[in-house]
Amino acid sequence: MTDFGTNLVAMVTPMEPGGAISEPGLAGLVDHLLATGCDSLVAGGTTGESPTLTEPEAAGLVRSVVERTAGRARVIAGVGTYDTAASVRRARDAEAAGADGLLLVCPYYSRPTQAGVVAHCLAVADATELPVMLYDVPARAGIPMTPATLAELAAHPRIRAVKDAKGDLFEAMTVMAATGLAYYCGIDELNLPYLASGAAGVVSVVGNVAADRTAALIDAVHRGDLESARAINRSLIPLVEAIMRSGPGATAAKAMLAELGVIPHASVRLPLVEVSSTAAGTPTRATATAS
Repeated sequence: MTDFGTNLVAMVTPMEPGGAISEPGLAGLVDHLLATGCDSLVAGGTTGESPTLTEPEAAGLVRSVVERTAGRARVIAGVGTYDTAASVRRARDAEAAGADGLLLVCPYYSRPTQAGVVAHCLAVADATELPVMLYDVPARAGIPMTPATLAELAAHPRIRAVKDAKGDLFEAMTVMAATGLAYYCGIDELNLPYLASGAAGVVSVVGNVAADRTAALIDAVHRGDLESARAINRSLIPLVEAIMRSGPGATAAKAMLAELGVIPHASVRLPLVEVSSTAAGTPTRATATAS
């Protein structure tokens, strides 16, 4: 739990209309996330449009976030790709840029065997001294990390956590019970049941606009106050639906952040296309930030 914090936000990557990374937008977003209660920022993950970032851009993004946070939160760098050698380079670049940890997605598109998944993850974990959070997301990767694979990887001293976007809660509880891996919910719709089942925290897309409420949810569950946790969860349902059920989370989150004035533009890179704030169901500033 101490390696990665509890209230992690999968940051969008602010961009100018032409597609360049927006440094003013990035600074504003980091300040907003810190002010609303994040203790860890995930830079260059799926929500950060990682497949469209070049290696220099990814390293520069991590460096900018590290500099802006100035030690006020952990910075976790998304480094996973479908190419092990590229993932190793990104991991080393992230370490050099000052990241506190790595987020490593199951290699996608190639559909390797589980032995290949293990070899890929071990190669990245061996490449730096940083703690690693595995990202199990079969809907995007095309394959899962099986419980046996997770147990094998848990033996590595730097592989310490899992971002679970598989949605199999019983499997998650089983792996938590059998290993020392800290689990983080990677599906905003299921944050409450995962936390109630022993997850250490969340890696939230909705947290881009409501990190104060995800922080309150985590705190309520950890205090054992399920009545408050349920009330907070109910208040989040409209935002979760608007961001996670209207299309790619990155596009809706950017639309909301732009409407709230946190970032200057809602621009994304193809193949994503920008959505209007109306289509994304953008709440008012008060609704988005109310705790």
